Formats: sequence, C-alpha cells, structure tokens
Amino acid sequence: MSDILKLVGTRIKDLRKLRGLSQEALAEKAGFNISYIGFIERAERNVSMKNLEKIANALDVGVYELFTYLKEQEELPEESTLKDVISLLRQRDPKDIEMVRNILIEIFRRIDGNS
Repeated sequence: MSDILKLVGTRIKDLRKLRGLSQEALAEKAGFNISYIGFIERAERNVSMKNLEKIANALDVGVYELFTYLKEQEELPEESTLKDVISLLRQRDPKDIEMVRNILIEIFRRIDGNS
C-alpha cells in the first residue's frame, strides 16, 4: 500500500467526516458506488485525477486540499514523535480529537504554572 494513497485516503475520510457525510452519501454526491469510496479511504484502490476531482467537488473543496497531508508529512522529520501522534489522531473521530486537545491544554497550563 502506497504512502500517498494512505494519506489521500485519510484526508478524504477526514473531510467526509468533518462534513457529516457517510461513505454512502459521499459516493452518491460524487457519482460512485459506496464500496469505491471505502476502497479509496483504505488505500486499497488507485484513484484517477478525474475521480479525485469528482470527490473534491462532492466535498466542496479544491483538489489540492486532498493532498494537504502530503505536505504536512514531508515537513516533519522522518523519525518524529509528532508524526506518530498525528497518525494516531487521524484515525480518531472528532470528539476524541477534541478531548485530546483539551487534555493537552490542561497539561500545558499546569506545566506553565497557570492552573
């Protein structure tokens, strides 16, 4: 499984969830079979630029936004704890991410002595 397919698939999944869409709803908006969206999100299928454009349009984003994780990934050092944390967070739902954010804010307040 290619890293680029994983990152693009994860980005599509995150954008879909952010918009409150199911795989079925996104597939319908983009004109695809529901299983095709699942294959893309799991990086099990190669996806053409034409189909990425359809998915981007269905998500109301520019095609370039489907590749933002690639840029972020390139900017982090190869052996990066932050890279590992980001990878873990990308697999969680928005409620979990919000909880992690709140926990980090509280920890940093205590570290900084602002409790």
